[in-house]
Order: sequence, then C-alpha cells, then structure tokens
Amino acid sequence: MSSTRLPGKVLMPLLGEPMLARQIERIRRARRIDGLVIATSREASDQPLADLCARIGVECYRGSLGDVLDRYYQAARPHRPRHVMRVTGDCPLIDPALLDALAELHFAGAYDYSSNVHERTYPDGLDAEIFTFDLLERAWREAKTAAEREHVTPYMYRSGPALRRGALKDSVDRSALRWTVDYPEDFAFVARVFESLYPAHPSFGTDDVHRLLARHPEIAALNAHRAPT
Repeated sequence: MSSTRLPGKVLMPLLGEPMLARQIERIRRARRIDGLVIATSREASDQPLADLCARIGVECYRGSLGDVLDRYYQAARPHRPRHVMRVTGDCPLIDPALLDALAELHFAGAYDYSSNVHERTYPDGLDAEIFTFDLLERAWREAKTAAEREHVTPYMYRSGPALRRGALKDSVDRSALRWTVDYPEDFAFVARVFESLYPAHPSFGTDDVHRLLARHPEIAALNAHRAPT
C-alpha cells in the first residue's frame, strides 16, 4: 500500500474488485501452483490487504516492510515447499499459462532458479521467478546488502556459476511493452484491457491482450511513453 509512485495501487478497483483480487483470480487458474500466500508488511497501512485476503480466502503473511527477503522466507518456511514462485502484486495481467510454462521449464531442467526476466522477451508485467526453497533459505542466511534484502532474488541469480539457471523466452520479443502498474496511466491501460476482455472472457490470456492491442492501438498508447522497468 505504501508504493511511492502510485500509493494504494493494489486496491484500486478493476471492474468492481481490487486490482490485487483480480490478479489473485488469474493466478488461481495456474495448474502447477499448489498454494498461494500474500506476503505483505506488518505496517498498519497494509491492514486493508490482510482484510482483503480474509475476504477472498487467501493466506496472508505479514512481516518486515524493508527486508522483503526475510518476509518471503518467513512466509514460505511453515510450508517447507520444494520450490517457491515469486510474482509481484502490481501485475494484474499475469498469465497463468505462462506461470505453468515457467514451472514446467524449471522442473524439467532441475534448475535452482528460473525466470522470464533476465533474458526478457515478455511484456513488463508478466514477470515471474521460481527458485528452490533451499536457495531461498541460503539467500536468507547469506544475503547482506540492502538491495539484496529488499529485492529478494539478486543474491540468488548472482551467486556463482554453480547455480543452475533456467530462462523462459517467448518466440517474439515483446519486451518493449509495459503491462505493469506503477503510474496512473499504467492503471488506465490495465483498466481498458479488463473492460474490453473480461466481461465476455474472464480467463483471457496474453494472446487475447495482444489481439486487442492490435485492433485498438489507442489502448497501448495510454502508457507507451513509460519505459519498461
């Protein structure tokens, strides 16, 4: 809730539900995800997120605001999963089919860390990472810098050549597209996509969005001046 560029963005309404609830709705369609935990802070400003999770039946862990790596580790630790997938809460167009594809690549390659981020071909806003719980625990013990603690995974993907890394890449490079929500114009873009696709097809996917933007370039133009992060 304390986003500096767009405060409260995760609860901004998309077709009558908070943006985060719409994102959770999409993540729940993924076949390879066994459980979902929202990891937020224990700050009073994030109480509305805990209330939302209670309303829609999602587990919520509340931890450190600044040490997000600790927050992730503590959220996962009681479950002792073999693998943890990370998706940030400002990606309401996240595609469950892409999450499944990343998981399948990760498992098939027996990788320690896999993502679609570091060899970027997907639009900014479809980002996901998956890593072994053992690697998360190692990072939690050994990562020291403020950036490593705040951004969760830098220690993991920089921790030496012995790390087995997987990369999910699209057949077409669409990395110049921006589908994440950091600014008011990003939210306007996402809202138009949902308004155009969701009523007739709630489970719309990435290809549906691409076809919509090809028909209506004015939607893509809403935030085109913002560079992908």
